[in-house]
Amino acid sequence: MFGDGLGQGLSDMWRSVLLFIPSALAFIAILVIGYVVARLLRAGVGKGLRRAGFDRAAERGPLGRLFARGQIGASDLCAKIVFYAVLLFALQLAFGVWGPNPVSDLLTSLIAWLPRALVAVIIIVVAAAIANAVYDLVASALGALAYGKILARAISLVIITLGVIAALDQVRIATSVTRPLLITVLATVAGVVVVGVGGGLIRPMQRRWEGWLDEAGTQSTAIRETAKAYAAEEARKAEEARKAEEARKAEEARKAEEARQAEEARKAEEARKAEEARKAEEARKAEEARKAEEARKAEAARKAEEVRQADEARKAEETRRIEVARQAEAGRKEDARRDEEAREQARKAEEERRAEEARRRAEEDAATTTVIRYGEGDTTIINPGRDETLVIGAEDGEATQVIRAGEAETQPLPERDDPGKPEK
Repeated sequence: MFGDGLGQGLSDMWRSVLLFIPSALAFIAILVIGYVVARLLRAGVGKGLRRAGFDRAAERGPLGRLFARGQIGASDLCAKIVFYAVLLFALQLAFGVWGPNPVSDLLTSLIAWLPRALVAVIIIVVAAAIANAVYDLVASALGALAYGKILARAISLVIITLGVIAALDQVRIATSVTRPLLITVLATVAGVVVVGVGGGLIRPMQRRWEGWLDEAGTQSTAIRETAKAYAAEEARKAEEARKAEEARKAEEARKAEEARQAEEARKAEEARKAEEARKAEEARKAEEARKAEEARKAEAARKAEEVRQADEARKAEETRRIEVARQAEAGRKEDARRDEEAREQARKAEEERRAEEARRRAEEDAATTTVIRYGEGDTTIINPGRDETLVIGAEDGEATQVIRAGEAETQPLPERDDPGKPEK
C-alpha cells in the first residue's frame, strides 16, 4: 500500500510538472512578444508625434509650463503611456494562461480603469485650456481695473476646480468626498447670497450696489476706453501679426526664390559638368575605339603574318616531307633492289648447291645402281637400295629423273606384247 501511494504521488508530481512546462513556456513567450511589441509601438508613437509637431503644440498649450519644467517631452510621455498600456495587456494575457487568479483579476480591473483615467486626463486638459483662455480674456478686458486680474484668476481657479472634481468623479476616486464637498460649497455660496440679499444685508447690499453702480458709472468710461484700447491693441497686434506674416511670407518667398535660383544654378552647373563629363566620356570612348581599331588592325596584321609564316612553314614542311618521302621511297626501292639481288643470288647459289649436291649424289650412287633393260628404246627400271637415290632416264642421258630414297613408289607396269617382257 505504501509503495502504491508513493508511485501514485510521483506520477501525479510528474504529470503536474509536464502540465506546468507548456504553460510556463506560453507565459514567457507572451511576455517576450508583448515587450517587443510595446518597445516597437513606443518608438513608432514617439517618432510619429515628434514629426507631427506634437511637442510644439503641447508647449504652446496650457500644459506648456509643465513640460517646460519637466525632463520629458509630450511625445515621450505619450510613447511611455502606450508602452506601459501594451505591457499591461501582455501581462493580462500571460497570467490568463494560468487560469483564474488574483493577479489576472487585478490586471483586468486596472485595464478596465484605464479608459476612465484617459477620460479624466482629457477633462483636466480641457478644463485647463478653458481656464487659461478665460483668464486671458478677463484679464485683457478688465486689466485697467484693480480687481481685473483677481477676478480672472478666481474664475480660472473655479473652472479648474470643477474640472478636477469631474475628473475625480470620472475615475471614481474619493467620490464620497468630492460630491458632498461640491454640494456643500455650492449650498454655502447660495445660502450666503440668499440670506445676505434677503436678510440683514439688504441695506448694506443696497448701499454697496449703489456704490458699485456709481463706481461702475465712473469707470464705464475707463472700461470703454480700456475696451477700445484693448481692441486697438488687438488690432495693432493683428496688424503687426499680419505684417509679420507678410514679411515672413515675403522672406520665405525670397528664400524660396534664392533657393530656386540656387537650385537652377546648381542644376545648370550639374548640367555643365554632366555635358563636360559626357564629352570627356565620348572623347575617351573615341580614343578607346581608335586604340581598339589600331589594336585590331595590328592584331589582324599579326594574325596575317602568323598565317603567312604558318603557310610558309606548312609548305616548307610539306616540301621537306615530300623530299623525305622521296628519299625514303628511293631508299626503300634501293633496299628492295638489293634484297631482290640478294635473294636472286641466294636462289642461284641454292640452285647451284642443289645441282652440285645432286650431281655429287648421282656420282656416289652410280656404283650401287641396278639397271634393267628391255629392248632398245624401252623404259629403264632402276631398283635402288633403301637409302639410295635413283636416276631414271634414257641411255642417251637427255631425259633423266632423280628419285631419292623414300620417294619411290611401287606401281604395276603396263602390259606389253613383247615376248621378252619379264614376269612379275
